[in-house]
Amino acid sequence: MWQLLAAACWMLLLGPLYGCHKKGRITNPEANMNISQTISYWGYPYEEYDVVTKDEYVLGIYRIPHGRGCPSKAPRPVVYLQHGLVASASIWICNPPNSSLAFLLADNGYDVWMGNSRGNTWSRKHLKFSTKSPEFWAFSLDEMAKYDLPDTIDFIVEKTGQERLYYVGHSQGTTIAFIAFSTNPELAKKIKIFFALAPVTTVKYTRSPMRKLTTLSRAAVKVFFGDKMFSPHTFFEQFIATKVCSRKLFHHLCSNFLFSFCGYDPKNLNMSRLDVYLAQSPAGTSVQNMLHWAQAVNSGRFQAYDWGNSDQNMKHFHQLTPPLYDVTKMEVPTAVWSGGADSVADPKDLENLLPKITRLIYFKCIPHYNHVDFYLGQDVPQEIYQDLIRLMGECS
Repeated sequence: MWQLLAAACWMLLLGPLYGCHKKGRITNPEANMNISQTISYWGYPYEEYDVVTKDEYVLGIYRIPHGRGCPSKAPRPVVYLQHGLVASASIWICNPPNSSLAFLLADNGYDVWMGNSRGNTWSRKHLKFSTKSPEFWAFSLDEMAKYDLPDTIDFIVEKTGQERLYYVGHSQGTTIAFIAFSTNPELAKKIKIFFALAPVTTVKYTRSPMRKLTTLSRAAVKVFFGDKMFSPHTFFEQFIATKVCSRKLFHHLCSNFLFSFCGYDPKNLNMSRLDVYLAQSPAGTSVQNMLHWAQAVNSGRFQAYDWGNSDQNMKHFHQLTPPLYDVTKMEVPTAVWSGGADSVADPKDLENLLPKITRLIYFKCIPHYNHVDFYLGQDVPQEIYQDLIRLMGECS
């Protein structure tokens, strides 16, 4: 980020002197749009809803009820899309319609819903707690799986009248699904197929910069990051995305910043849309959620959050240590796509996961894929989406 800051400063200082402060810069309009504006910009209908969870968080969710053609009166099969860590629903619409999963599904006859995990840009409300209070941010994967996912799916089922739906998750979106579907059999019955993109349960072998958090004690993490929000999208980051990364001169620098977190695949990234990608993320989460991920790296286990002492663990789990999550108890038909160049969901962790998926119906490893190619990759429609839509069609 310091390199990007330096680049921005040089651009601001030298640009006016050489009369080139606008030369070579093309900002995509979606870089300055919210989710509903982006959907509308591409000519699709949208609906916005608030889902209130049982623990009183207010989650913003979005719906694309049909494609750009005239809607049919017949009910459409429902698909729910769930983003990954520090991301938001915007990942499913960050490219043009021919390469964004949400738009492709809508055009192929599906009723598309997109969720937002608690604490991100579009889900930062609570009926009692202010975002300034530590109580609001006292959550991690456990609460997303226990409350966010089932309450959102129940809302969609009630709204659409359809009892079962397709679930697509990326990264953390798969993690909370593995937890929820293995611990909540009634919820699992509502899922036709679970499509897991870059699935993550254990992160023992992850090569992500997230590993650096594991070298710090819990107290040290809270000294550096506090006890509330982690990695929100800031004005400075929006400036970098729209004023710096929109310039061809800085495409290499900006893309390297992105690749440093997710793995390298420069030939598969549309550099002309870097401003959109970086303007929509990070969307934030809680420091506690990051501590949960650091715990997972250190332990190598797929386990609930350790509250730090036996009394707190007993209060939350009725046992002295946090329970392990058992993926083998999940009975949902599951299709998996993984990336050979993914530095977050390392192939070694995936090797340990696959035998535990009792109803694995499809698996594909794409050797050149990094962690974000699953929604940013230029070839993702051919590598993933066409097969994903085919599998849905065969199940309907």
